[in-house]
Amino acid sequence: MAAIAERVDYFRMLIDGEWTDGASTKMRPIINPATEEVVAEVPDGMPDDAHRAIDAASRAFRDWSRLTPYERARYLKRAADLIRERTEEIARLMTLEVGKPIKESRVEVRMAADYFEWYAEEAKRNYGDIVPQFVPQKRHWVIRQPVGVVATITPWNFPANLLARKVAPALAAGCTVVSKPDHRTPLTAMAIFKCLHDAELPAGVANLVTGEPAEIAAVFFADQRVRKISFTGSKRVGRLLMQQAADQIKRLSLELGGHAPVLIFPDVDVDKAAQWTVRAKFRNNGQTCISPNRIYVHEQIWDAFVERVVHYTKQLRLGNGLDEDTDVGPLIDANGLAKVERHVQDAIAKGAKVLCGGKRPEGDAFRKGFWFEPTVLVNVAPEMLVSCEETFGPVLPLIPFRDREEGIERANDSPFGLAAYLLTNDLRTVIEVAERLETGMVGVWDFAPATPQCPFGGVKQSGFGSEGGWEGLKEYLVTKHISIVLEP
Repeated sequence: MAAIAERVDYFRMLIDGEWTDGASTKMRPIINPATEEVVAEVPDGMPDDAHRAIDAASRAFRDWSRLTPYERARYLKRAADLIRERTEEIARLMTLEVGKPIKESRVEVRMAADYFEWYAEEAKRNYGDIVPQFVPQKRHWVIRQPVGVVATITPWNFPANLLARKVAPALAAGCTVVSKPDHRTPLTAMAIFKCLHDAELPAGVANLVTGEPAEIAAVFFADQRVRKISFTGSKRVGRLLMQQAADQIKRLSLELGGHAPVLIFPDVDVDKAAQWTVRAKFRNNGQTCISPNRIYVHEQIWDAFVERVVHYTKQLRLGNGLDEDTDVGPLIDANGLAKVERHVQDAIAKGAKVLCGGKRPEGDAFRKGFWFEPTVLVNVAPEMLVSCEETFGPVLPLIPFRDREEGIERANDSPFGLAAYLLTNDLRTVIEVAERLETGMVGVWDFAPATPQCPFGGVKQSGFGSEGGWEGLKEYLVTKHISIVLEP
């Protein structure tokens, strides 16, 4: 594939088993955030296309939901195998449209395949219950059945992984799916759906539509056949979706981002802790919902830790994600860049000190694209935007703390509660702090806690519902009690 991708057969919507340009001839350009060049053009779908996709999913649901879990698992396993076979192709597309380093894109594609394979197996473990009866002549069964047609709305920052975390369990549960990827990064989703198509899923089981987000979402919420919507995105949009869901009491799963704290205690190897923190912070250029955002460092190791963080941050290689040596790519678009600049300037105006970075990089290689240098801040105060909002960019704020109580209090001082991180070698500290942190996930020396077999989700204003694990399958099931009188 050349640096600029050519139009291929699957750069389209997939509706009822057919690749289509949809109801309109209007196309939308996909921009490479490293160069601002047009990677490809894709159909700009219309509400009519969403209606057709729901029609197809509704028709397909009857037969798909009646397949045995073992039959559905075979389709998902084939899809997982195809995703793995096409890792390089999909990863290259992802880097072209997202900007992340190609080595990160490859890891994400492999993880997406893992989700499809894991849920192929988890489908077989959708067990029911036999409940003991009070009345001798009664029997009580509890079974779990697919909720129905599911709509998924996924963001741009992990276009393969976040799609797989929703689509794989939905299909495994027996639901049919209509997926809406972010309008900036549809190519990766199209490549994943190409794998589902080539795995020979029946027509209408898995559908992909593009278009204006608000227009397509409005169709999902208005149609009573769509029984469940799973969304990953901003808190602002999540609130709007909750309001729209109220009319039909439509089921939702919402993952609305976070503002993850890191607590670093004085018993750590300072060099290792700094290196791991820098690597985690600048993964995908900080554009990660579980990215470390507030780094609380015990005052006993403050000076040494700050020096090491600056050292490792300055070593990061900023560049085009297609370069194998790149550590940090561009931001997704001009709006993302403007937000990072606003957060840094706000911090400086309120007294923060920039130890490295803090501006757009210089040089011909960065004249085009949405670039910002990896940045380290100190003298960070609670009233700064970096302290209370999700920056979603390459900014690492360092904040000292005195003791365990202060660290926990400051870590929990946020309306968000998706992930938190803890670096210590003391087991008692691990247990007490992890149990008291108000987040859905805690990583202890683990900045990448997401895995297919465990739940991923938040508390407070980070949303509700889980992805991954048995909990992720349950999101697409409804519970039915069957009560039988043996001798009426």
